[in-house]
Amino acid sequence: MAGQAAQRSDDADHAKTAVLLGRLYYTEPNSPNPGSLPPNVSAAVNGVALCGTLAGQLFFGWLGDKLGRKSVYGFTLILMVLCSIASGLSFGRTPKGVIATLCFFRFWLGFGIGGDYPLSATIMSEYANKRTRGAFIAAVFAMQGFGILFGAIVALVVSAGFRNSYPAPSYQDNPTASLVVPEADYVWRIILMFGTIPAALTYYWRMKMPETARYTALIARNAKQAAADMSKVLNAEIVEDDADRAGREAAGAGSNKWGLFSAQFVRRHGLHLVATTSTWFLLDIAFYSQNLFQKDIFSKVGWIPPARTMNAVEEVFRIARAQALIALCGTIPGYWFTVAFIDIIGRFAIQLMGFFMMTVFMLGLAVPYHHWTTPGNHIGFVVMYAFTFFFANFGPNSTTFIVPAEIFPARLRSTCHGISAAAGKAGAIIGAFGFLYAAQDPHKPEDGYSPGIGIRNALFVLAGTNFLGMIMTLLVPESKGLSLEEISKEAVDDEAAA
Repeated sequence: MAGQAAQRSDDADHAKTAVLLGRLYYTEPNSPNPGSLPPNVSAAVNGVALCGTLAGQLFFGWLGDKLGRKSVYGFTLILMVLCSIASGLSFGRTPKGVIATLCFFRFWLGFGIGGDYPLSATIMSEYANKRTRGAFIAAVFAMQGFGILFGAIVALVVSAGFRNSYPAPSYQDNPTASLVVPEADYVWRIILMFGTIPAALTYYWRMKMPETARYTALIARNAKQAAADMSKVLNAEIVEDDADRAGREAAGAGSNKWGLFSAQFVRRHGLHLVATTSTWFLLDIAFYSQNLFQKDIFSKVGWIPPARTMNAVEEVFRIARAQALIALCGTIPGYWFTVAFIDIIGRFAIQLMGFFMMTVFMLGLAVPYHHWTTPGNHIGFVVMYAFTFFFANFGPNSTTFIVPAEIFPARLRSTCHGISAAAGKAGAIIGAFGFLYAAQDPHKPEDGYSPGIGIRNALFVLAGTNFLGMIMTLLVPESKGLSLEEISKEAVDDEAAA
């Protein structure tokens, strides 16, 4: 849970801290507009976190199957807490020193967050019963929505406090005074350091949580310890006969020793892995590109005025307010609709519907794009934009996290979830970097950028990406109402499966 909240809080914080870093460290003297991060610097600050997350998903996913879910889970938490705090520090106040330090710690923060993906999903899937398993895993993922809201609220409170304590003119009135130096330099550091709170709040419960009974019985092959752990979780005594039966089941389920790269895995689960990796990859291309040019869309529809008409802290406040509104109106409701309906409708139907509706709303934004950006139509644009986030979260953004934790055998469950999640982060990297450049105006790109295809055409590309995700969803198996062993066919021996 903490990792999901921390990750989305970090994503939301990036847009706000990038604004301040650009103004404080990259404003050119006598420029008519405040500074912004150069393209290579912006790509580095955002990219290192995504690369760290991808690496963490692969590494900790594998480690969770080798060493156990609990011990690795605790290490990822410590890494997230330390790196969240360190992200607000820097060696000196020069642009190079600040950016280098930020990139270093953001990579390792991403590494810890990446580990939380396969471990939190796997732990929850192995603790939950088959009737409510989908809702429990979805609730873990839904913490992302509160992470976005938490990051926005922290930024609102901090920026409002500094704005009232250190009033400053707009950039166009007084460029130097508008930077609110050195006070504004503390704003982005405080915002980033507050990202440690979601992770730190769960420390006690993570340390007290026993290893999952399925790992202990099926992989560690210790049925008595599994029974003891189940007693703690259920607050009920597991008698010796139950432990013996669990041991026999573990022996049967453990008879299949084929690994990830075996012909048996390819035959049984190869298509499943293609389905989970491809759908998560396509979803994150669309999802992350939407997030990254969110500020530009808000500017075009009038929610955020031109940067030169505000001081540095005021701009942070305006961006945070817009993020909070989108989170409350579109993002958070979508997550909790999934929690409410996933064990009723099923994973397959929700994912298919989500991709379809995202395609429809993207086209609804793209086709009459110039209509939406004219005065008087701003609210309609924001409503349509919020619906794309609603159906992403009441759709593939939730289900791509849930399904890989259910359909693979216990000894490979965390690894396969990590691979699926890493494919998603590869898509996020493409979405982040590709659309950072692609969405540039073909006639008037921002300073440092090459002409792109424009936001309207970028929205058409995203609609096509979502449609392809809908097609690949046809490969995703339905896991509603089945036990993990029934889904993965873990107790079926090799001869019976042949």
